[in-house]
Amino acid sequence: MRFLFLTQYFPPEIGAAQVRLASVIRELVRLGHQVEVLTAMPNYPTGRVFEGYRGKLWLEEDWEGVRVVRTWIYPAMGTGPKRLLNYFSFVLSALGGLLKVQKPDYIFVESPPLFLSLTGYLASRRFGVPFIFNIADLWPDSVRQLGLMKEGPLLRLAEGLEGWSYRQAHFITAVTEGIQKVLLEEKKVPAHKVLYLPNGVDTDLFRPMPPDQALARELGLEGKKIILYAGNHGYAHGLEVALQAARLLTDPQVVLVLIGDGSEKPRLKQMAQEMGLTNVRFLDPKPPAYITRLYSLAVAGLSTLRDSPLFEMTRPVKIFAGMSCAKPILYAGQGEGARLVEGARAGLVSLPEDAQTLAHNIMAVVQNPHLAEQLGQNGRRYVETHLSWSVLIENWLYQLQSQQPKAEKVPV
Repeated sequence: MRFLFLTQYFPPEIGAAQVRLASVIRELVRLGHQVEVLTAMPNYPTGRVFEGYRGKLWLEEDWEGVRVVRTWIYPAMGTGPKRLLNYFSFVLSALGGLLKVQKPDYIFVESPPLFLSLTGYLASRRFGVPFIFNIADLWPDSVRQLGLMKEGPLLRLAEGLEGWSYRQAHFITAVTEGIQKVLLEEKKVPAHKVLYLPNGVDTDLFRPMPPDQALARELGLEGKKIILYAGNHGYAHGLEVALQAARLLTDPQVVLVLIGDGSEKPRLKQMAQEMGLTNVRFLDPKPPAYITRLYSLAVAGLSTLRDSPLFEMTRPVKIFAGMSCAKPILYAGQGEGARLVEGARAGLVSLPEDAQTLAHNIMAVVQNPHLAEQLGQNGRRYVETHLSWSVLIENWLYQLQSQQPKAEKVPV
């Protein structure tokens, strides 16, 4: 089969969506399918177009043997009018990009942003093929619950677009059990349209390794007991709790290392400075292979979320990288992600925004290497059995092909 991936986010950008899409595409290609990608000029999460892509309206490039067509985007980050312009600029420029791609059998549309369903629908009509709407985040529910958008005409318009998108899509892919349940029970999406493709992990890339002592020397972390947070530093992640926990730690050899970028990073760095924290290090974003090297030095991986009902349906991708590297996960949050960590016996869970318990859990794995080893091995076994991309993609393709005869296009 031939797939066209329509997504605002794609490597060389670094982020959860980018890692997930790259893994899905690699597995499809490995299975013998053909893939093209229509995406934006890379600008996430800095809000600045990367060097080598600036000043271009469109370009073609090769990514691991996959043809990628990129179109112009207005770069921005955070929230507000500029971010909306960021979304809509790609929605429009991608229409021109459709003239440069081959006819696929399926169009895979990544959401968020929700607005990209407009381009996906027009692409579906142009080529006369089904489009699959991949829901990684239930937008606009998430922006309402996080208080990022006020009740009013804009939110009602977004909700209208959401309903329209679900009606027009031939299939809707949910990345968590919670999203799948909401689509079926609250959004009333017909069951024959809903597919399930949870986040997975590249178990060959993220793997147990001996400690990378050269990297430890390079970073000045020799002899340190590292707690690693590798991912986006956004509002939803509530990383303040990690800084607060770091202040409570009594072992001077324990260091919290946060690698990544995001809208909250400048504020978090300022907060750490004001708190006088000497056991916190911020690192710039790096490719996944570098993250694997960092995990080789870590005692445990960290994942945090704010206290919000929204995260009942969240399974952060970052926990799977740590589990795959055989490191225990310190999870500060509730919901599906917390249940997964506990069910896999792969880490220790604390309530969201509870710095005291998080600090206690940090010290528990630092002071008990046997416990850390056991939790890490449990996590590695779990991802190998349930969350490797080869298993997930084969199952998703089976769902797609078995439900194809039942799915009918709903007229506008």
